[in-house]
Amino acid sequence: MLPVEEQLKVITSGTMQIVPLDELKKKLEKGVPLNIKLGVDPTSPDLHLGHAVPLRKMRQFQDLGHHVTLIIGNGTALIGDPSGRDSTRPPLTEEQVESNAKTYVEQAIKVLDPEKTTIVHNGDWLKPLDLQKMLHLMSQFNVARILEREDFHNRYENQQSIALHEFIYPVLQAYDSVVINADLEMGGNDQIFNLLAGRDLMRAEGMEPQVALTVPLLVGLDGHKKMSKSYGNYVGLTDEPNDMFGKLMSIADEIVPLYFRLCSTLTIDEIDQIEADFKAGTADPYQMKRKLARNIVDLYHGEGEGQKAQDAFDAQFKKGEMPEDTPEFAAAAVVELNDEGLIYLPKLLVTVGIAKTAGEARRLIDGGGVKIAGQALAPKVYNVDPEPFVAGAALQAGKKRWAKLV
Repeated sequence: MLPVEEQLKVITSGTMQIVPLDELKKKLEKGVPLNIKLGVDPTSPDLHLGHAVPLRKMRQFQDLGHHVTLIIGNGTALIGDPSGRDSTRPPLTEEQVESNAKTYVEQAIKVLDPEKTTIVHNGDWLKPLDLQKMLHLMSQFNVARILEREDFHNRYENQQSIALHEFIYPVLQAYDSVVINADLEMGGNDQIFNLLAGRDLMRAEGMEPQVALTVPLLVGLDGHKKMSKSYGNYVGLTDEPNDMFGKLMSIADEIVPLYFRLCSTLTIDEIDQIEADFKAGTADPYQMKRKLARNIVDLYHGEGEGQKAQDAFDAQFKKGEMPEDTPEFAAAAVVELNDEGLIYLPKLLVTVGIAKTAGEARRLIDGGGVKIAGQALAPKVYNVDPEPFVAGAALQAGKKRWAKLV
């Protein structure tokens, strides 16, 4: 294994907190592989780059020679993690959880080394818990401490409902650490309370407590809000290569180094140099985005797919018939989803300047003259699926009205 200081250089890159750092050093100094834990609740079937940030950090631990345990929370998902929430999560059925868990594992293995990954399901030990064991676990925590966590505190102060079962969530997550004897647990920065609860319970059970490591929440394509499907600013792990490449070409210049740090497979030294070049003003953001997009497409779709996606991107924008002075619009900023998860096309056409009014936009659509990426959109249909409206797509009405999503 690498010397401790060299390991720490990799481990600390792109992290928010390591609590406590000195304990992690002592664990590494033992010279034996650590058991690194990440627990994920399969509340949704589709993952995006934001979900993959802790998985990328797990992969770094694997490459350093450590063992990783991915816990699929088919038990805890029945409660729902209250972290960062201002209301109780709607319950999922066991069938929904199991279906989501299957697709989660398939996508997670795109990042992790399957030969070095232990995958377990916490329902195997949480669902059989009897009353005596549950009471023992709950007796290790007190309500005052639980109410210290920011989300519960805010809800309590604002007289918002807190369901009693939500208090149990950090207890059960902590018990996961006891069961697998974790040396270190990872999570998003909003997970710090739950990770520290694991330390407390392990100590109470006479075990060496785990170290807590948090990673930042990834900023979405718009450069402001966290990446989320609900904001339409995400890159899905199962997005087609061309769509993934086009979306990544649309990110704001200032967050390119962050995406290299949290999402790419480049070495820490390479990422440090990219970050330094951006700070010095010597980096070419456009070329760096192309490099980033190729790397990420290769990661999720296979070696060489990034270059193919870049070639397709260039063919569309450099060799097509689109006028050179076509106005450009950030896809993440102008593509808005309605309550049904669809795009109201007339509003988008007005936003990008293809039509002056919604009425004019509807007439263009009804006439069959509106195209996206060269494909005509159906007349009389105004609420459309958002899938084609990604960075890299060209909007067109007739031969003279164009807009480019970037």
